[in-house]
Amino acid sequence: MSTCTRLTLLIAFTAWSMLPAVQAQTSPATEPPQQFAQLGDIKLENQAVIHDCALGYRTLGKLNADRSNAVVFLTWHTGKSVEALSMLGPKGLFDPAPYYVIIVDAIGNGVSCSPSNSASQHGTAFPAFSIRDMVEAEHKLLTEKLGLNHVHAVMGYSMGGLQSFQWIVSHPGFMDVAIPIAGTPRQSSYDLLLWRILENSMLSDPDYANGNYTQNPKLPMFQLIFDMNATSPAYRVANTPPAKFEKYYQETKASSPDAPDANDSLWQLRAILGQDIGESVPDGGGKERSLEQAAKKVRTHVHVIAARQDHLVNPAAALDFAKNIHADTTILEGNCGHFFAECDMTVARKAVEGALKGRM
Repeated sequence: MSTCTRLTLLIAFTAWSMLPAVQAQTSPATEPPQQFAQLGDIKLENQAVIHDCALGYRTLGKLNADRSNAVVFLTWHTGKSVEALSMLGPKGLFDPAPYYVIIVDAIGNGVSCSPSNSASQHGTAFPAFSIRDMVEAEHKLLTEKLGLNHVHAVMGYSMGGLQSFQWIVSHPGFMDVAIPIAGTPRQSSYDLLLWRILENSMLSDPDYANGNYTQNPKLPMFQLIFDMNATSPAYRVANTPPAKFEKYYQETKASSPDAPDANDSLWQLRAILGQDIGESVPDGGGKERSLEQAAKKVRTHVHVIAARQDHLVNPAAALDFAKNIHADTTILEGNCGHFFAECDMTVARKAVEGALKGRM
C-alpha cells in the first residue's frame, strides 16, 4: 500500500482507487459527469427533515430496450461516485460495459446533501440520518427522477454493503440480485466498539472543536485506529518491518488536504453505528428488531461477499443472514482484511460477475 494511500486514510475507502489492483478506467475527458437529483425536503425516520436535499450520482452506459440492465452501485463511508469509478473495469469488481450503471453518492458524503454543504443546516445543525434514510433517498432518485421501478442489481462495498442489505428489506423485489460486499445486516458488538472508539477519537480531538471548527481537523488518532483495523495483524506484520515502523506511523497519522469534512465523516459514522436491518417485533414496543423477521421479507437473490479477516466490518452477521435467506456466499481468505482488493480482487470479481450474469 503506497505512501499516498497512508496520507489519505481519512478518506476512508478511497484507498481503493490507490491500490495497484484497482486502476481508474476513465480519464477526465471520458469521466461521466456528476449529476444531481433535487429531492426537496426529505423527512427522516427520526422525524427530522433535511431541507433541499440534492442527491449526487453518475451513470455509465445505456439502458437497454427492455430496461433490464440497470446496476446500482452504492458508496462507502465518505466515498464519492468519482472514486467509485476506479472500482469498475478490467481490474475492478466487474465490467460495466453490458450495464447501465448508476453510482449514487450517499447522503452525507460531501457531494450529496451533507453537513458541509448545506446552506440552511450547516455543520452541526444538520440532522442525524440513518442507513435507512440513505436507501429511501436512493429509491426516490431511481423511481421519481430516473423512472426505474425495477433494476437488475443493487450492490455496494462496506457502507455500500450495509445499504445493499437494507435495500433487500426496505424494497424487496426491486432488484433481481443484490451483492453486499464487506457489509453487514447488523452491527456486531465488535463493530460497535470500533466505531464508538473512532467516534470518540473525533469528539476528544481539540481541533474538532465539537464540530465548530474553522479548518478541517487532521484527526491523527482517527486515522491510526482506522488503519490498524483496515487490514489485519498478519498484513501489517508482513508489510511493515519494525525498522520502517516510525515512517509508516508518521505517514499514517498525517492528514491529506483532500480529507473529507470531519462532520460529514462523523454523521455517516453515526449512521453506521445505528445500522440494523432487523424488522420491528410485534409487541416489542418498536425497540426490538428481528433479523428473522427481516429475512422473511427478502424477495431477491442475494450473493454475500465477506472477508474472513475483516476487522472493520465483522463478517459473522452477514454470513449468518446469508444462511437464513439461502444466499450464495463468497468468503475472501487473504490477510488484507477489509481492503481486500490487494489480496482477493480476482476472487471477488469472479463472484460479482457470476452473480450479475447468472441472473440476467
